[in-house]
Amino acid sequence: MRILLFGRNGQLGWEAQRTLEPLGEVLACGRAELDLTNLDALRRLIRDARPGIIVNAAAYTAVDRAESEPELARLINAKVPGVMAEEAHALNIPLLHISTDYVFDGEEGSPYTEEDKTNPLNVYGQTKLEGEQAIGQAGGAHVILRTSWVYSLRGNNFVTKILAWSREQETLKVVSDQVGSPTWARMLAEAISGIVERSLPNLREYFGERRGIYHLGGRGSVSRFDFAKAILRFDPRSEEQMTRRVEPALTADFPTPARRPPFTALDCSRFERIFSTRLPGWEESLKLAVKKPVNY
Repeated sequence: MRILLFGRNGQLGWEAQRTLEPLGEVLACGRAELDLTNLDALRRLIRDARPGIIVNAAAYTAVDRAESEPELARLINAKVPGVMAEEAHALNIPLLHISTDYVFDGEEGSPYTEEDKTNPLNVYGQTKLEGEQAIGQAGGAHVILRTSWVYSLRGNNFVTKILAWSREQETLKVVSDQVGSPTWARMLAEAISGIVERSLPNLREYFGERRGIYHLGGRGSVSRFDFAKAILRFDPRSEEQMTRRVEPALTADFPTPARRPPFTALDCSRFERIFSTRLPGWEESLKLAVKKPVNY
């Protein structure tokens, strides 16, 4: 089986390429292989590859920059997934797509279910929601996984930033009024490969029967402030830290172009019920993530 994976160089795509490889031939695409803004080239690549499934981990994820580049964000986050879904439907193959907790406004006050009303606060969230809608309108077999606060020990994310800052600053100020469900990219990638593995050999039927949107993130929730303290606590090279104090702050203390939802913890019970699996708690995953080497 051939698996067509988009976003190979992102933190999730990098992990997914490695967890999917035991299941078949992985054709992994990044910017070097394809300019996603060229929709005609995207269609040609999918048709020429003739994969058994498409996994889309590619996205425009620069949340603040999206406010000044809305059309580019919309092209990558909304139009591209729509094209992938159309081509997948034409080839009668499934699409597995990654979305975000930022489709919500964070005002619910309790973990979000798939039935809760969406109301994105920023361009990134709005364009990701439009991507979900475009996939649904294409009519094919698909699974959309909304996830939250994805991190790894590669690239630019909250965990790597906190670890880097801890080597440079005696005091860290971290917002305490943003709450989410931190998700280790490797655990998410393993869940994705698990879905694909269980769908074999009848991928189209398996995904068709489970068609829809699911929430999948690290179990539980935590504020960014407490998450930062846990990152420092589990740091295996804590002797390198200069940080002596972590102080709480408010989102308003750090103005950004894009508004952030205050509470986007995810209720993943529907995914757990339908796919008979769940991710570990966010704290357990973090302990593993900071101790594991980057390479497999």
